[in-house]
Amino acid sequence: MDDPRAHVAHVPAQRGPADDSPWHSNAACRRDEAGLFFAPSKEPTAARLAREEQAKRVCARCPVLLECREHALLQPEPYGVWGGLTAAERRVVLARRRRREQELREAARVGSQIAAAG
Repeated sequence: MDDPRAHVAHVPAQRGPADDSPWHSNAACRRDEAGLFFAPSKEPTAARLAREEQAKRVCARCPVLLECREHALLQPEPYGVWGGLTAAERRVVLARRRRREQELREAARVGSQIAAAG
């Protein structure tokens, strides 16, 4: 099985629409301990929670927090703290997005039916 910490060595080179440099080159986490963002194997729960909170504090001051979060949600990144969210928190955000998109599609469908009947 792959070690989730191995993912830290490769941060994808994504570019913003108006910027020629990768968004991650400005990330606050590039100046911090990489292990802070990825769990060691068999990490005790209390240690994991403390480490994740410390990582989130780094994310909170990051100038590319939103770009990082969107990257993690679009990939999706299965491990680590990205954009101030843990993997579990990202799963919740993705589920909410899917639910909202379904609600919007349903509302559009009902609106089309009402307009057609009008």
